[in-house]
Amino acid sequence: MKLEVVTIGTELLLGHTVDTNAAELGRALAAAGAEITRHTTVADRPDSIRAAVAEALERTGFVLTTGGLGPTRDDMTKTVVAELFGKRLLLDEELLAGIEARFKRLGRPMPAVNRIQAEVPEGATVLPNPRGTAPGLWLEDARGRVAVLLPGVPREMRGLLVEEVLPQIVRRDTGVGAGGRPRVVLSRTVRTTGVSESALAERIGPIEAEIDPLTLAYLPSTDGVDLRLTAWRLEQGDAETRLATAATRLRALVGEHGYGEDGTDLAAVVLAALRAGRQRLGVAESCTGGLVAKRITDVAGASDTFIGGVVAYADVIKTAALKVPLETLQAHGAVSEETVRAMAEGAQRLFSAEASIAVTGIAGPGGGTPEKPVGTVWLAARVHTDTRAVRRVFPGDRDEIRLRSAQASLDLLRRLLAHA
Repeated sequence: MKLEVVTIGTELLLGHTVDTNAAELGRALAAAGAEITRHTTVADRPDSIRAAVAEALERTGFVLTTGGLGPTRDDMTKTVVAELFGKRLLLDEELLAGIEARFKRLGRPMPAVNRIQAEVPEGATVLPNPRGTAPGLWLEDARGRVAVLLPGVPREMRGLLVEEVLPQIVRRDTGVGAGGRPRVVLSRTVRTTGVSESALAERIGPIEAEIDPLTLAYLPSTDGVDLRLTAWRLEQGDAETRLATAATRLRALVGEHGYGEDGTDLAAVVLAALRAGRQRLGVAESCTGGLVAKRITDVAGASDTFIGGVVAYADVIKTAALKVPLETLQAHGAVSEETVRAMAEGAQRLFSAEASIAVTGIAGPGGGTPEKPVGTVWLAARVHTDTRAVRRVFPGDRDEIRLRSAQASLDLLRRLLAHA
């Protein structure tokens, strides 16, 4: 299958936003056996969108667009493409009800402008978008021309691509297998943290040739590196068997860096381990400003294990609430092994908990020194009388450093509990 990609957004042309969608589409569609013959980026202008989509349809008969599906005046993709296909926009009452329900869950009424997102080109297939208000759309005409419209928000685009678009493309391309059994696209993810992408590649790289026809993708983020295995166009049973076998091999290769599969959350893993040992948790945070506590309380049922946390941002709170000795701060500074160990002990004592986590660091953009550059973070985990402290220097901006610190602190406790 050959197709073209059109990414829509003036902000992409101006360089205000990096077009990560194009890269994601390139990797995913190629893995699915589709050939992207051209990628075009255009501004949020009807004439530009119309020309790009029309020319793509003329060349390949299949175009995939991202962007321009929101509720504002500059979101014109749907209207333009509907006109190209000679289709009217009709209100989809079920889709409207879903958008209204989404706003209700957020505790606020739906703005009238969002009603336009429930208008669908006549005859189009709606691709449900649980991550946002703009659904994806699949249009096909009597000539067999196809236009797939996806939101521009990367996480929404990615979700629809994997869950809705790729399976449909594979079905069109391959149909069914032997005995009339349908072929599928299935993925399985092994989640890792505390190890770099390059280190993982050295450790598990040779497996890629051995697991063929499965593919392996490295997906780095502030949480770590997800290893996504994908079976393309295989029969269901064969795909599931191959994925299970490959995932088992990956888990063995990544060792203690692996903490779960698919949507597993590290905070939930830590809480489960604490719960199994009948241990309660308290946290003390400085540079993360409560992110560790948020990660923990995002998990339903955390209240049976998590006692509480203190954001000891100023040194006076470290001494008053956590009883960090003043002489420790004066001698070693707030960002030091001695201080983070004292914070962990203080949190354990303050909350009468069997386990604790402590974090202190320099998130930037200022405050760094040659000895302690921006990104320097000290982490500590304590279980009963056993304390483990580590120093990390995290890359990224302020938000990324804080997110990495929260993840690393949870991982430190996970590993301590595993060896307790």
